[in-house]
Amino acid sequence: MADYKPPFTITNKMLDYVSSIMEKIGKLDNYTNFNKMPVLRRNNRIRSIHSSLAIEANSLSLGQVKDVIAGRTVIGPQKEIQEVKNAYNAYEMINRVDAFSIKDLKKVHGIMTYLTVDESGEFRKGDEGVFDEKGNCIHVCPPPEQVDGLMKQLLEWIKKNTDEIHPLILSSIFHYEFVFIHPFSDGNGRTVRLWQNILLSKWKEIFEYLPIESQIHKFQDDYYKAINNCNHNGESTEFVEFMLKMIDEVLDETIRTSSAPITETGININKLLNVMEYNVPMTANEIMDKLGIKSKETLRSTYLDPAIKEGVVALTIPDKPTSKNQMYYKI
Repeated sequence: MADYKPPFTITNKMLDYVSSIMEKIGKLDNYTNFNKMPVLRRNNRIRSIHSSLAIEANSLSLGQVKDVIAGRTVIGPQKEIQEVKNAYNAYEMINRVDAFSIKDLKKVHGIMTYLTVDESGEFRKGDEGVFDEKGNCIHVCPPPEQVDGLMKQLLEWIKKNTDEIHPLILSSIFHYEFVFIHPFSDGNGRTVRLWQNILLSKWKEIFEYLPIESQIHKFQDDYYKAINNCNHNGESTEFVEFMLKMIDEVLDETIRTSSAPITETGININKLLNVMEYNVPMTANEIMDKLGIKSKETLRSTYLDPAIKEGVVALTIPDKPTSKNQMYYKI
């Protein structure tokens, strides 16, 4: 066990991403807006949950996920609705667990998979493999009798190297090695994406609310391709580079969202963005209702026009801005 070390190589590309990420985190640290935007932080958390579940074929929309979390009635598959409730409860544990504890890992998996997985909160008891779309086995997971020992080795190695390897790289190595071991019969992807956030949030609190999962969802095919390539190559370097790229890119979006100046216009734009969802069209009346205003002129001049000018809201019919069928969506 003392000689255990996951195979990987620290590359110049990794170091470049780490430098870029650190610079962007520094910019966010200088903005007071992000910490003063609880609705934005909550929306980011909801986006993380929606995206992580969507990667695992949960069909509920972002709006439906938000409604489930808000306690509203949603028509949809009961298992998928339960998955949302579970994921929300699991993400609420992000700053209340020991990132290096097998017991806490199993506890979070149990919350994540409550009522949806037979072996919830327990390491798998059967053999597992990963198959391609043609049914060919492309990865044979370690046998179940090795899982407990492998996970203990992995978490002990991560803990031992927290001061030796940058957390951004270390947490990405953990992500890949967890996927390779496949410790649970189901729910591995959801659990490891949350656990990487847990590892990173111990380093920088901002990772509690960074929707890294939404970026992975956008590049889901590349995510699995990187995993498969690493399985073939026998080490995690390509996957670590991929994850650093995802974190770097989601920080760009977060900076744009969080850095509106604290002016009356900026406050109004943020109010508007907080009642809208990404790529979900809304009518003027729907937006007015959520904002609690009654004047369409106020909506246009105080909220919509400035947001459209800033490039954070778009029209569904841009060539006919006064169309009676016009709707607006956050981008």
